[in-house]
Amino acid sequence: MDAKQIAKLKKEYNLQNDRDVMKLYERLQSGEFDLSTPEGRAFDDEIYEKAMAVKRKQLTKEIEAAGKAGGEKSGRTKGRKAGKQVVVLTKKEFLVRRILIWTLSIIMLGCFVVFAVYLADAEKAKALSEQIARKKNNADVQAMYAGKDMAPAQDVAVDDDGDVITGSIKPQILDVYKSLYAQNKNVIGWIAIEGTKIDYPVMQTSDNEYYLNHDINQKEDKNGTLFMDCECDVLRPSMNFIIYGHNMRSGNMFGSLSKYKDESFYKKHPQVHFDTIYETGLYDIMYVFNSKIYQKDEIAFKYYQFIDAASKEEFDSNMRSMAELSLYNTGVEAEYGDRLLTLSTCDYLEDGSRFVVVAKKVE
Repeated sequence: MDAKQIAKLKKEYNLQNDRDVMKLYERLQSGEFDLSTPEGRAFDDEIYEKAMAVKRKQLTKEIEAAGKAGGEKSGRTKGRKAGKQVVVLTKKEFLVRRILIWTLSIIMLGCFVVFAVYLADAEKAKALSEQIARKKNNADVQAMYAGKDMAPAQDVAVDDDGDVITGSIKPQILDVYKSLYAQNKNVIGWIAIEGTKIDYPVMQTSDNEYYLNHDINQKEDKNGTLFMDCECDVLRPSMNFIIYGHNMRSGNMFGSLSKYKDESFYKKHPQVHFDTIYETGLYDIMYVFNSKIYQKDEIAFKYYQFIDAASKEEFDSNMRSMAELSLYNTGVEAEYGDRLLTLSTCDYLEDGSRFVVVAKKVE
């Protein structure tokens, strides 16, 4: 289907025309088309690159135009066909005009540099993600690790008193994730959502700040990496797994999660694939809502504190709070004892605002 859709779009839009490229880019960003195959994603990436090239060209023209206008008008001389009016600036006015022009030019150049660096970082993050995905899906790599005992250090079951349970079974990492675990012991799982760019490893450490600005190789990266809340436990599973990620304008990380603000997009993509390194998982989306980070003493439903519920009453209360916030009714409900998945990213409505998607495990 993607091939037919792509052919139709190429016929409808001239990809050599900047205006057509930007129109097509806006349609793809709106989520109107579901280009989920490798060919579809490649076409989406191609249009993204063309659109960024158009934006860079437009910015360059604006800078050149500003510089040219400054040179032509620095003497503040106005000429007309029917007579000429000459306006003479004082030395102070002339200097102020020149300083203003140069200041604006420097600001525009600075914006261009920042934008260029942002694009470079986005491409770097995208390339790394694709490399990691290829490694995960490589059958030869999986075969190298098949059968190897790669149980983590925290693999012994204990009772309520903290005593080791005799004969407890070590959790074994799935073969598909052993190579990634060998690369970085902080890998805790993998998340993928069809119709978005979300197809990434999920990390976890005792520091919820670390992966805000580090990649899977533990190198500094403004894109960061998706990570699970440090209070969650995948070995003795928490009731709710909370995963955080940046809302990157490039679409990287959780940059495309906001597509779920549109109910029509949800209806086409109602599920989330999330595996821990120990087991696979498929989740039905239940709630989609906007929230924020509250002050410690504020009385409000703080979704980011809901990791476990001590009772059915507490669980049901959390469900009601999320249902009231949800942008639309999915019809999906959860019961006490169900496993949940919460995806959280920044929103740009106000400082501290968040966009949240909550799902229930079905298999």
